Amino acid sequence: MDKRRFTPKQKKIIAGIAIAVFVLLLAAVGWFVGRPMLRFARQPELFRSWVEAHGIWGKAAYVGMVMLQVLVAIIPGEPLEISGGYAFGAVWGSVLCLLGATLGSILVFAFVRRWGIALVEVFFPPEKLRSLRFLQSSPKRDALFWLIFTVPGTPKDLLCYFAGLTDLRWTKWLLICTVGRIPSILTSTVGGNALGTRDYRFALLVFAATLFISGIGWLLYRAVCRRHACKNKGGSPQ
Repeated sequence: MDKRRFTPKQKKIIAGIAIAVFVLLLAAVGWFVGRPMLRFARQPELFRSWVEAHGIWGKAAYVGMVMLQVLVAIIPGEPLEISGGYAFGAVWGSVLCLLGATLGSILVFAFVRRWGIALVEVFFPPEKLRSLRFLQSSPKRDALFWLIFTVPGTPKDLLCYFAGLTDLRWTKWLLICTVGRIPSILTSTVGGNALGTRDYRFALLVFAATLFISGIGWLLYRAVCRRHACKNKGGSPQ
């Protein structure tokens, strides 16, 4: 058996090639699968017809679409969640969406643990990663992860990739990426279900409340990031 060991330079080259292949595969899947997926998300009535025609395979395909959305962080997740509620109803839409999001989050966590920051920087600029650097050393890191991940409106795809850079344990990550997603998924699928049943007044109420909560969540997320950034610089938050 060949016991030759790779030099650090060779390891970097191999890792770079592996990341490039991974990104190219994601790009290909995003092009051939992501585009029709977004068309379905924009036309939920078309997606519902497609699902009804494919039975259980329609559900499996939806789970795969949500997984892909988490992996390819540039694909927006909200329209897909609404489409899930429209096509499957609030309960099944939430279950399937949560399953796909959890599986996608597990894959992202595993990939980042394998390839490190080089993979994360493919999808996110360095300044966004620096804004979350406090999560690597804060004594309240786990609680902050829960808070940021649970509140609607926060960048969960970024957090999925960043989590793999920390020493967060697998068990805690599984809890965060499942239970933590429930509030934002429920608001989208319930609204999508209301659209599907033509209860437009309730749908408008749900989406308005979601938008309001998401706005608060985003402001809270920015405030937490700014507070820790100022603390690290020895200053005070503005």
